[in-house]
This record gives sequence, structure tokens and C-alpha cells, in this order.
Amino acid sequence: MAATSQNLGSAKSGVEHWWVQRLTATALIPLSLWFVSNILSLDFSDQLAFAAWTASPLNAILLVAFVVTSFYHGLLGIQVIIEDYIHTPGLKYTLLIGASFATFFAGLVSVYSILTVTLGSSV
Repeated sequence: MAATSQNLGSAKSGVEHWWVQRLTATALIPLSLWFVSNILSLDFSDQLAFAAWTASPLNAILLVAFVVTSFYHGLLGIQVIIEDYIHTPGLKYTLLIGASFATFFAGLVSVYSILTVTLGSSV
């Protein structure tokens, strides 16, 4: 009897996911170096210094890029873990949807916070 290909998935389905995960990881290298070097140079006791640093358009743009890329990269990793280790279809899809919503919400709150600090309380 010939083996069937049911429920084995497509050979192409993971390639795009794999590439996007590598691209986000590559983008995070310079963004992380920029973020860590800038944070270490800030005075942690002064909230106004952080607000002034964030008010710079370049810093705000790079900070938003860092946050969005970090959350997206994290979501991709969580999806792989769920897909690899959760075998109950209902639970798997519930966790995938929950992870997507939680990541989107956390990213949205983060970007909103950055914009609030950058633009003042007018956002």
C-alpha cells in the first residue's frame, strides 16, 4: 500500500517562516547594538533624560523599529514552539491565536507608549 501524504503538510509551508525569522534576527543585530549602547549612556535616575532621548526623531524611529521587530521575531519563535510541541489541533490553534493577539496588543501598547513620550501627551 502506498503511503499517503495526508496531514504531512506542504514542503513549502515553513520556508517563508524560516526566512522571515532569519531576516528579523538579522535586523535585530544592529538595532540591539544601537539600543544597548544608547541605554547604557543614559542617566537612569532622570526620566526627563529618557524623554529627551526618545523625543529625537531618529531615536524614536529606531526604537519603534526595534520594538516591532522584537515582538514579531518573538511571535515567530513562539509559533514554531507551539506548532512543534502542541499536537492537539484545538489547543494548538487556540494558542497560536492567543499568542498572536497578545503579541499584537503588547506591541501596540509599546509603540503607543513610545509615541506618547516622543510627541508628548498629545497622542
